[in-house]
Amino acid sequence: MTNITVFIVEDDPMVLDVNKSFLQKITGFELIGEAQNGEDAIKQIIKKKPNLVLLDMYLPDISGMELFLRLRNERLPSDIIMITAARDAKTVQEFIRMGAFDYLVKPFRFERFQTALQNYYQSTKKLTASTTLLQEDIDEWFGHKHESHTLPKGLNDITMKQIQDALNEIDGPITSEQLAQNVGMARVTVRKYLDFLANKGKVHIDLKYGTVGRPTKFYSIK
Repeated sequence: MTNITVFIVEDDPMVLDVNKSFLQKITGFELIGEAQNGEDAIKQIIKKKPNLVLLDMYLPDISGMELFLRLRNERLPSDIIMITAARDAKTVQEFIRMGAFDYLVKPFRFERFQTALQNYYQSTKKLTASTTLLQEDIDEWFGHKHESHTLPKGLNDITMKQIQDALNEIDGPITSEQLAQNVGMARVTVRKYLDFLANKGKVHIDLKYGTVGRPTKFYSIK
């Protein structure tokens, strides 16, 4: 896969330099242009057609939102990551609805910048590698993370779903014996699934000690 071409739109020279220096540290990306106002950005982006635009919200002539819409109207093959100080929920929702790949709030660390671009690189690589996509490839573009569906020997997907659905319906922690009665399964079977979910970090375990004997385990969805 060739380098992903990037265009940066940022009116603050210091922030622009920071973003450029961050970009230089990440392999697989090539800066092909920059602009400090919206009108200049639109002209250059239409001409250069970068793969990715890093876009600020607050520009001296037009807003980043207007620039975003104008680029979309041009139907350019460019994706957009917002890099801005705007953090109100309405603005964030608008950009999500318009199709921003990611949204970085200033100030941010290099690690967050790197994560955004690496996620974009991997998603783009999957999309351009084939003319036909798997559901998993599409889900990755939209940010849906998939864990391995392979269960250990002795566990199956249908029973796992029954137990998870039963846990979701319960308001508060429950023992494996109580849950087994609810779903009509053997306690040892339910306990095996619950411990698996706990090891995966999906279920929380509380230990309650009585006067004698071992503590009782109470399970709840995290």
